[in-house]
Amino acid sequence: MWKRRSDPVLHIDLRRWADLMLVAPLDANTLGKVASGICDNLLTCVIRAWDLNKPLLFCPAMNTAMWEHPLTAQQVAQLKAFGYVEIPCVSKKLVCGDQGLGAMAEVETIVAKVQAVLSQHGSIQQS
Repeated sequence: MWKRRSDPVLHIDLRRWADLMLVAPLDANTLGKVASGICDNLLTCVIRAWDLNKPLLFCPAMNTAMWEHPLTAQQVAQLKAFGYVEIPCVSKKLVCGDQGLGAMAEVETIVAKVQAVLSQHGSIQQS
């Protein structure tokens, strides 16, 4: 907790420290907050303070009915307009038993996209 000027502020320290941000999963609630600029927790504060010259990737994950709501498409478009990179959700049987779009992308897909984005930004070291 900061008490005076120049004290560390966690969400600012995190945005400075990270080369890339990955939000996986990005649920409907957080999607709505980020698209609207609401920053009422550490995650949304870091995102709001994010350096737009650094990549931010997001993996939507929610029930099919929520995914198909018209607001979701608008909110995803807003994040893309900020320059954030979507790793699209997939169709499968969801935890609730519904079948359809809304499941988070597979881990292998996410890792491959993160590696590709880091390579484009020259931030990855080959191991």
